[in-house]
Amino acid sequence: MAQEQMPGIDPAAEPSGGGCVECAGGDGPGWWFHLRRCAQCGHIGCCDSSPGQHATRHAREARHPFLTSFEPGEDWFWNAETEELYEGPPLAPPTSHPASQPTPGPEGLVPADWQRQLH
Repeated sequence: MAQEQMPGIDPAAEPSGGGCVECAGGDGPGWWFHLRRCAQCGHIGCCDSSPGQHATRHAREARHPFLTSFEPGEDWFWNAETEELYEGPPLAPPTSHPASQPTPGPEGLVPADWQRQLH
């Protein structure tokens, strides 16, 4: 479903930063596998494979259903309520975390056994 304006998506909302807001703020282990962006307000959270699973939690608590990838080269939209993929409009830049930031990230905080800690 491609549209210029979709309820729950604000193309002008800028990302909240370069990493998961909650992980960086001390909620959880402090690292993530992949990042997701709220398409309504720009909140950056970690994906459901990450220990914190903050992006989906934000979507549900804020009632902002659409998440999009915040990974380089990915441009899909996911509706956390209906669990369906969508096409959506271009969002305000940046559209991914900095290329210098490793995945998983952030650099220096990812444990050696990170693969065992994924969901």
